[in-house]
Amino acid sequence: MKTLPTSFRLLTSLLALVVLFLSACGSKEGKVEGVNMLYGTESKVWKTDKELSAGGDKVKQTDAQEDERITFFANGQYNMTSPAGAVNGKYTFDQPGKKIMLTPDGAATSNSFDVVTLTDDKLTLKSPEGAELRLEKE
Repeated sequence: MKTLPTSFRLLTSLLALVVLFLSACGSKEGKVEGVNMLYGTESKVWKTDKELSAGGDKVKQTDAQEDERITFFANGQYNMTSPAGAVNGKYTFDQPGKKIMLTPDGAATSNSFDVVTLTDDKLTLKSPEGAELRLEKE
């Protein structure tokens, strides 16, 4: 059996190391961390990064939509603000099930979303219809 030249073994080892490094540093998309990533220490403000239709196409944001913000508080409350007004309510986050439920104050029904990504600075919510809202920390 023939042995490989030292330079070839070194190159192979370096290539394996690069592959391991790249896989470890991969995208945070699809990662759902702890609920405290949603609200930080007490509260965290999120703004729209991008919106995708159920078909995966990018949805153009209006100026008003770009000004919308949602703040999640550690006490289970949320506040959504836009140029048109504000909505307050309560949320529940099921981390193992990767779901968040938003219930506006005074409303009889809730809005449920799949949490696709939740890290310190990224939050991606998916509607039951398949549309995605990608948010970033303000």
